[in-house]
Amino acid sequence: MMITRAHIKEWVFDAVKALGEGSPASVAKHIWDHHETELRSAGDLFYTWQYESRWAAQNLQKEGRLLKTGRIWKFIK
Repeated sequence: MMITRAHIKEWVFDAVKALGEGSPASVAKHIWDHHETELRSAGDLFYTWQYESRWAAQNLQKEGRLLKTGRIWKFIK
């Protein structure tokens, strides 16, 4: 399976949902813990996935699915 930005976006959403809220670092740790194998085989995205996770959080906030307050990302719906 080819990993894309869309996968990262859903992984961010799933991580924040599972955590309830968390810092970008705790969300990244959750993603790594659950998707390390996919990330390691993601080609160039392996080197940019944490940047992509911040992009994803911004888009999830615009969609009303996540709230970013300071350095904490919170699950909304």
